[in-house]
Amino acid sequence: MKNLLTFCLLTLVLSSCKESTTTASSSSDLVEDTSEIPNNKIDHQLRQVQKATIAPELDGKADDPIWKAVSWQQLNQKWLGDDYTDQDFAGRYKLAWTPEALYILAEITDDVIYDKEKDPLTLWWDDDCLEIFIDEDNSGGGHQFTHNAFAYHVALDGNVVDVAPGKTPTLYNSHVQSKTTTIGENTMLWECKMTIYDATYKDGGVNEQKILAPNKKMGFALAYCDNDASEERENFIGSVAVPGEDKNRGWIDAGIFGTIELVE
Repeated sequence: MKNLLTFCLLTLVLSSCKESTTTASSSSDLVEDTSEIPNNKIDHQLRQVQKATIAPELDGKADDPIWKAVSWQQLNQKWLGDDYTDQDFAGRYKLAWTPEALYILAEITDDVIYDKEKDPLTLWWDDDCLEIFIDEDNSGGGHQFTHNAFAYHVALDGNVVDVAPGKTPTLYNSHVQSKTTTIGENTMLWECKMTIYDATYKDGGVNEQKILAPNKKMGFALAYCDNDASEERENFIGSVAVPGEDKNRGWIDAGIFGTIELVE
């Protein structure tokens, strides 16, 4: 009887721990040690990005010459959540570059545009937002609490959040500037200008941006957090197909990013 009671108590404790871990994983992105993720990324989803002779005007429109010249790429890989319909979400994007920045134009159709948290540093991933992943040297590897790569969450109000070393949620509004316009009731155009920094970036220090040039390769992925007024985001849709069951790995592992190559 004593052994049976001990077994029952142990089973209850293990079940409780598993439930707590599951809750933490769904409500917080700050849960995993990534120090063992290797920096040995191979190129996949290699895409060439055209140089803009004239930098796009950051106005949330798609009428600049470069946007008319380059093709749309699809934002259609479900990384997290249940299946969704085209009415619930549809997304696509374009890329361009100048020596000073990488430019992103995203067209997002979302049936419910929702800003849950007013504090930009609180549960930012549970708001509707565009997330830009960039790995300056295309090395892959873990980056949850380092600047080996960046995962910029661009909010509806333009605030930009990533987690700094020390596990500190931090605003990086000077790294990504954006302008959003709405077409009709539920289609948004996001135009972003992203300054590129490498892994030596120091928060609070003096940092030099990377000057971009032809033939440079960088790790890149784009995603959208979709929340239709729930407690937590309902879907996370990315630009890259991620193998395996755990597809929500961009926030910790730059190895899942696609590769972009800058061309003239």
